[in-house]
Amino acid sequence: MSLKVFNPKNYNIHGDEMEKKTLSLCPICLKRIPATIVEEDGKIIIKKTCPEHGEFKDIYWGDANLYKKFEKYEFVGKISITNTKIKNGCPLDCGLCPNHKSTTILANIDITNRCNLNCPICFANANKSGKVYEPSFEEIKRMMENLRREIPPTPAIQFAGGEPTVRGDLPELIKLANEMGFLHIQLATNGIKLKNINYLKKLKEAGLSTIYLQFDGLSERPYLIARGKNLLPIKQKVIENCKKVGFDSVVLVPTLVRGVNDGEVGDIIRYAAENVNVIRGINFQPVSFTGRVDEKTLLEGRITIPDFIKLVEEQTGGDISEEDFYPVPSVAPISVLVEKLTGEKKPTLSAHQHCGTSTYVFVDEDGKLIPLTRFIDVEGFLELIKEKIEELGRSKMHDVKVLGEIAIKLPSLIDLNKAPKSVNIKKIIDLILSVLKSDYDALAELHYHMLMISCMHFMDPYNFDVRRVQRCCIHYATPDNRIIPFCSYNTLHRQEVEDKFSIPLEEWRKIHKIGGDDDRDDY
Repeated sequence: MSLKVFNPKNYNIHGDEMEKKTLSLCPICLKRIPATIVEEDGKIIIKKTCPEHGEFKDIYWGDANLYKKFEKYEFVGKISITNTKIKNGCPLDCGLCPNHKSTTILANIDITNRCNLNCPICFANANKSGKVYEPSFEEIKRMMENLRREIPPTPAIQFAGGEPTVRGDLPELIKLANEMGFLHIQLATNGIKLKNINYLKKLKEAGLSTIYLQFDGLSERPYLIARGKNLLPIKQKVIENCKKVGFDSVVLVPTLVRGVNDGEVGDIIRYAAENVNVIRGINFQPVSFTGRVDEKTLLEGRITIPDFIKLVEEQTGGDISEEDFYPVPSVAPISVLVEKLTGEKKPTLSAHQHCGTSTYVFVDEDGKLIPLTRFIDVEGFLELIKEKIEELGRSKMHDVKVLGEIAIKLPSLIDLNKAPKSVNIKKIIDLILSVLKSDYDALAELHYHMLMISCMHFMDPYNFDVRRVQRCCIHYATPDNRIIPFCSYNTLHRQEVEDKFSIPLEEWRKIHKIGGDDDRDDY
C-alpha cells in the first residue's frame, strides 16, 4: 500500500487545465477503447472514440476544482489473493485479477433475480427476462467461503437481488454469514416484506446488521415514475416497524434522477435526522445510463458527485456544505496505522478518490444538523495519523506510546465551543482510540453516534474509467468462483453470469410447483 498526495506530474498541464489518459468502453459495442479525461469550462469531461460507433462525450465530474482537491487523498492498495489471470486486459479479466488494487470491503451476492415489484424502469427481473437466476444455498455458501479466503477476509456482505426477501431461506443465509465470521451483514431491499413485523423480527434474530432500504423520496412522484406505485407509505411503515422491534440500523438508498427526485435531497436528509434513532445513514446513488443515450440527454441528465454536494448545500441551507465532504480513501491511513499497531492485515477503503464521498453529521437536541468537520479538525487528525505511521516506519516505537501520544493530541483538535451539546466528547475520543486498537464494536458504536450522508457514483458505459474499476472495493461474488468489481459486473459481466447460471422461468415454476405471478405481495 502507498500513501500518495496530489502530484502535478500525474497530469499533462495546459495552463490551469489538465488531461489524463485512460481506457474506457464504447457504450454501444462495449469494446475497450482509449479515453481522455480533460478539463473544460470548469468541469471534468471524458472523451473517447470508437472506430465503429464514433465519438462520445460525457461529464466525468461536475466541478474541476473539487476533482483536483479530492486527488490529494489518493490511496493505492494491493491484493494478496487473485482468482483469475491477466489475459485480455482490464476490465475483461475480472475475478479478481492481478491488475486489481483493492481487497473486498463490501461483497454483494445476488441471491435471486425474482422480485415482488414490476418496476417500469426494470428489465432484469425474472418476470421481464423470462429466466430465474437463483444460486442454491450451497453455491452461496461457497461464494462466501471464497470471500473469507481473501487477505484480509471480506468483512461485510450484502444480500441483494432482485428482491432477496422473496427467498424463503434468507434468515438461514444471514445466520450462516454470521457463523462464517462476516462482521457486517446487509440486506438490500424494497422493504415490502418488512411491513410484516414478525418477518422483520426473524431477520433481526438471525443476525442481520443493516437494512439497505430503497428510498426514492418523501413525495409519491418518484415512486410513481420509477416503481409504478406510491411505495412511500410502505417505506415509512418499515421505519416504524424497526422502531418497534429495536432494529436500529437502516440506511436509506435513494436513486437520484434529475427532474424526478433531485429536489428532495434535503427532505430525505431531514427525514433521516427525525428518525436518527434507527436511520444510520443515507447513500445517494446518481442514476446510471444504459442503452443508447444521445449526448444532449446525457450531458443534461448526468448527476455527478459535485452536483450532489451542491444539492445538499442548497437544500439544507448551508447546514451541510462542500467543505464537510471527504472522498472514501481519505480514511485509508487509519487502517494502515491499525495494521502497524496490531501486525495484522486490515480492510482498507482504498477505492478511487472520485468514486464516492461522505460526511458525518450529529443531530443536536433541537434537530439541527452539525457536521463532524465543524468542531473536529479532520485534516489535523489525518495528519496526526500519517505522522505516527511515519514514526512507526522509522523506529520500533511501542504501540502503547503511539496511542498515548494520539490520546494527548486529540483534545486539541476539538473545538468544544462548536460541538453539539448532545455529544459526549470524551466518549467519542475513547471510541476513536478503541478503533485504533482494532476494536470493531467501537467502530460500530462510533457510527451509531452520527448520521452518515454519502454518495456513490457507480459507472456506466458512458463514463467508464478502467482506473476506477481497478481500485473498486465493492465487489460481486459469483457462482463460478469469481469476485468482480461492482461497475464492471453491472456493465459487462452480469449478463454472462446470469445466462450461465439461470433456468427458464417456466421451468423454475414447475420445479417449485408454483404458478402465475408467485412473488407478488398484497401491498
